[in-house]
Amino acid sequence: MPKFEIYVDGASKGNPGPSGIGVIIYRDTKVIKNISVYIGETTNNVAEYTALIHGLHELKNLRADNITVKTDSQLMHRQLTKVYQVKDPKIIELNVRVWQLITGFKEVYINYIPRQENSGADKLATQAVKIELARQKVAAPQDAGRKVRAPGVSVAGNSRPDCLFRKAV
Repeated sequence: MPKFEIYVDGASKGNPGPSGIGVIIYRDTKVIKNISVYIGETTNNVAEYTALIHGLHELKNLRADNITVKTDSQLMHRQLTKVYQVKDPKIIELNVRVWQLITGFKEVYINYIPRQENSGADKLATQAVKIELARQKVAAPQDAGRKVRAPGVSVAGNSRPDCLFRKAV
């Protein structure tokens, strides 16, 4: 029977902010799938749980029985192992969803690991955010938010680049 491990991570640029997830799935020590998905504006904790949910769905599709989850989110680990209570309504909803998925496996281990041991999933989560932000930047007009001087308007005497323009006298 194959042994499955998943490394999960969420990343937020700001909290809340643009967020992504990263998941690496191993079967018998061989990487079989990398997941990198932009999930929109949310908190880092929501991103962590969302990464785990994506990973558990993938393992269900692979018909895995025995799995080991590895996360560098101490909060999520302690919430899932019942050391901490879950109080945030959004996290409660995600926690319940994780437990619904977990009950479909024969054996599940949830391990907290140091951040440096989770660098692969972290890179995937961060990559999802960077790619989306770059896509948004390219899609936005070049002059969006930038002040452009109209013909016949002088900026003489203005020392700050963001000040209002005045007509020349």
